[in-house]
Amino acid sequence: MFAPLAEALGPRWRVLALDQRGHGESDRAPAYGRDGYVADVAAFHRHVGVGPAAVLGHSLGGVNAYQYAARHPGQVTALIVEDIGAVVDCDWGFTLRLPRRAPTREALAAATGPAAPYLAGSFRRRRDGWGFSFDIDHTVRSQKALNGDHWDDWAAVACPTLLVRGARSDELSAGHAQQMIARRAGCARLAELPTGHVVHHDAPDQFADLVRGFLSSG
Repeated sequence: MFAPLAEALGPRWRVLALDQRGHGESDRAPAYGRDGYVADVAAFHRHVGVGPAAVLGHSLGGVNAYQYAARHPGQVTALIVEDIGAVVDCDWGFTLRLPRRAPTREALAAATGPAAPYLAGSFRRRRDGWGFSFDIDHTVRSQKALNGDHWDDWAAVACPTLLVRGARSDELSAGHAQQMIARRAGCARLAELPTGHVVHHDAPDQFADLVRGFLSSG
C-alpha cells in the first residue's frame, strides 16, 4: 500500500516497510495488544540496523509509530502520523461485513464494495476461492485492542512530528487533530488534504509532497 510513496521518496531516502503482525504476509499472532505491536517495530528497527530514522504510519500504523517514538525516543528522528488520533474509538463493524471468500477476484472486489480500491493489495487467491491476506477475526481483535486513550504516548513524543488529516476523514475529526497539535505545541504541525481516511491513496502526489517537505525541513 505504500509502494507509490516509497517510489516517490526513493531518489533521496531509503524506504523500509514492514507488514504488521497479522497483516500482509506476516504471520498471525497470539495477541494484538499495543505492547506487541510496538515491540515488533522495535525488533524490525534493530534488525535492519539503520540507526535512528524517520517513522511513518497510517491509522493502526500511526498509533504504532507514535507509541514507538514515545517509548524509544532515541530511535526516531522525525514522525509522520496519518489520520489517527490520540484517542481511538474504532468501529469494527465494517471488518465483520467483509466477505470471507469469493469465487473470483472480481467477485471479491464487488462484494467488498467502495472499499475495494483500498484493500485490493490484500486480495489473495486461496484453495477455496479469493479472500484477504489478513484474517478477519484477527483484524477485529487488533481493532478492539487499538481502542483507548493514548494521550500519554502522544504527549511524550519529543521529535518533530507531522500529523496528516483527511478533511473528509471519519476517523480523525478536525477538533481532535487541533487538540493533538496543541498538546505538542512547537514540535508538531498539522496538514490537511481533501481526502478520506486513506490520505496516501486518495492524494498520493500531494501526500508525497507533504512528506518530502517535512523530511527536508529537518
